[in-house]
Amino acid sequence: MTTTQEFLGNNEFTISNQTVSESCPSNIALIKYWGKYDNQIPANPSISYTLNHCKTNTTIEFLAEEPFSVQTFLAENEEVKFAEKIEKYFNTIEQYLPWILQGKYIIRTENTFPHSSGIASSASGFGAIAKCLMKLDEAFSGQISEEDSLRKASFLARLGSGSACRSLYNGLVVWGESQVRGSSDLFAAKYPDDEIHDIFKDFNDWVLLIHEGQKNVSSTVGHGLMNTNPYADRRFQEARENFGPMKEILASGDLQSFIKLVEHEALTLHAMMMMSDPAFILMKTGTLEVINKIWDFRRQTGLPLFFTLDAGANVHLLFPNDGSEENIKAFIETELLQHTQNNGVVKDVMKF
Repeated sequence: MTTTQEFLGNNEFTISNQTVSESCPSNIALIKYWGKYDNQIPANPSISYTLNHCKTNTTIEFLAEEPFSVQTFLAENEEVKFAEKIEKYFNTIEQYLPWILQGKYIIRTENTFPHSSGIASSASGFGAIAKCLMKLDEAFSGQISEEDSLRKASFLARLGSGSACRSLYNGLVVWGESQVRGSSDLFAAKYPDDEIHDIFKDFNDWVLLIHEGQKNVSSTVGHGLMNTNPYADRRFQEARENFGPMKEILASGDLQSFIKLVEHEALTLHAMMMMSDPAFILMKTGTLEVINKIWDFRRQTGLPLFFTLDAGANVHLLFPNDGSEENIKAFIETELLQHTQNNGVVKDVMKF
């Protein structure tokens, strides 16, 4: 069993001026993680698709002779609050990167997707930072294998943003101890490719931008409210139980059961929000209109268009590239875009 001891850093290191760059995509959970324990340990396991195009690109300039400080820029605009957040994060990971509180960091980051789009920028952002930090660690402390470097980057990303650990791997990814081999609460693991039917290896994710503003309740607050939610324990148990059917579905290619389980997970996530104290609702009128239209479209055509939701109002439209996608895309553009704020849609794919 893996423990945090495995990730402790090398106290023998030599720092120098460095500039490193990395890119990391976002991800969308299919079995949802909602609720956590201390040190970013998930209350239940989750499984996600990693996107291909929606990424965060990050460059870290490290100045070894300067006192410790962090300066951050998002699309060339200085972000003081984000710098404070990163400073706090660096303090929490010192035992794993003993050199981390030396030198000045100038962090420049850009997303390939719009802000407040329902695509998790914290996941891709902390994933990219963690990958940059591992490049610095290898320059200062010595190289490790690519596999070990990626796993430690996932471990470090988790300590910044839980779901970020899943973004370090392509395809279907698991985080949290579960029935999937290699899974752990401490880092994410790639779902075994040989246990996935081909139908699930070439998927579309189009995100309808129903609401482009700030959410009225942050995900951090939402996770915290699970501590007093009377239905939390049952929810955590259900998520674990859903891994059994999901494993069978992924192996068999049972697309209809996949659709049913993924939509159920999305609605359960929002049900937990509505049963919190205080209760909150992140879906908007447009969210519900889109969901009902999807259900009607599927009943009338039998085509595999379905949805999932993150902790927000925007709708992730999922559908495979199986020959039916052109009819689905036409329906989205003629019937669903009208429910977005500004005809906004982010088009991505999951291919592996």
